[in-house]
Amino acid sequence: MTNHYTDLDNLKTCYEKDYLSFPLRSAFAQERPQKLKSKASPMSYKAKRAMDIAVAVAGLICISPVFAVIYIAIRWSDGCNPIFSQERIGMHGREFYIYKFRSMRVDAESAGAPQLCNGDDDDRLTPIGRFLRAHHLDEIPQLWNVLKGDMSLVGYRPERKFFINQIRALAPEYDLLYSMRPGVFSYATLYNGYTDTMAKMLTRLRMDLDYLRDFSITTDLRIISLTLTSILTGKKF
Repeated sequence: MTNHYTDLDNLKTCYEKDYLSFPLRSAFAQERPQKLKSKASPMSYKAKRAMDIAVAVAGLICISPVFAVIYIAIRWSDGCNPIFSQERIGMHGREFYIYKFRSMRVDAESAGAPQLCNGDDDDRLTPIGRFLRAHHLDEIPQLWNVLKGDMSLVGYRPERKFFINQIRALAPEYDLLYSMRPGVFSYATLYNGYTDTMAKMLTRLRMDLDYLRDFSITTDLRIISLTLTSILTGKKF
């Protein structure tokens, strides 16, 4: 992963140049935002949380057979704990543990430093894990995070502190995301894919801030619908 961070000065310059030409510029008044006011009403956020709980409960019940099949397949194939937990930073900057189906070897980060997944060619992926990641099925356990209140169905994707510190060194406005719960589904992931470079992380940040400003229940439903359609039709993103 080191090669992604060899020229941070150039990356920061490009980010700042692109930042001012991004569609959010009208909201940001041509400068870095210190605050970003959402257009949504307080009632919209209550409706969002109610939808989170209802869908998480229904989802955990309806897809429990799929959950069981994946769980058994990972246990049989790899002989390790099928559920993987990892520390992430969420709403108000609080730490929580995100849950996923294990898609990599147990020693995936044996070197000590956090590493991003390098796509389908990453040799740390297990055969089952490669399939799960390609179809985003490794994210299913996060419905439990939604039910607990750590996450929402739709929001920005939560990141590890190691990578957040590097993002904030280039774009301190990342902190604005903490006003909202991170999500299982994300507008940025749908159009930007998995983030395996810092450049893609910065692009994701701009899209996440766009979502934060323009959030609505209608937008959430559209993102969920588009994401599920992409997954069911086998489209990779």
